[in-house]
Amino acid sequence: MTTRISLDPPRTLLFRAVSWYSKRTYGKVVDPVRAYAHHTGVLWSLVRLELAAGRWKKLDPQLGALAVMTSAATVGCSWCLDFGHWENHRHGMDPRKLRDVPVWRESETYTPLERDVMEYAEAMSVTPPEVGDELAERLRTVLGEEAFVELTTMVALENMRSRTNSALGLTSQGFKDRCDLEPPARR
Repeated sequence: MTTRISLDPPRTLLFRAVSWYSKRTYGKVVDPVRAYAHHTGVLWSLVRLELAAGRWKKLDPQLGALAVMTSAATVGCSWCLDFGHWENHRHGMDPRKLRDVPVWRESETYTPLERDVMEYAEAMSVTPPEVGDELAERLRTVLGEEAFVELTTMVALENMRSRTNSALGLTSQGFKDRCDLEPPARR
């Protein structure tokens, strides 16, 4: 698949600044930045949203990462899965957990709480959402209300990212290849 939008946007001051940050942080300019930079207002709004979301700290980061990756897998965003593998590997997440996200139901590597978080992320990410009261109550009770709201909003944010990236035709950018995970096709 080819992208549905040029990845060579106008070189505005904002695009140059965000490109510099992206190169410094991720080693390259990420394709979503290149795509969103065609609309400075969208890029600026998303930068502010991502910076704000990065300051949320009520939910355990590994639970949040599993929720985000499960959402990306459910929506089918290869860019998000590629980046998520790399980012979470870099933060020390168990490689088995990263590898098994697309097949989490069959994997024995997750705790009961991680399974509930992944089930919740999956239920939120299908259309229409299929979140059950019992699962939501179980998570709210175990995590607390602040962390439950954070989890829910993180999954919603990932749905926006995944659906936007998929609709724009953005695919894997080779991040996963830079970590020591074996790609699923070679297993």
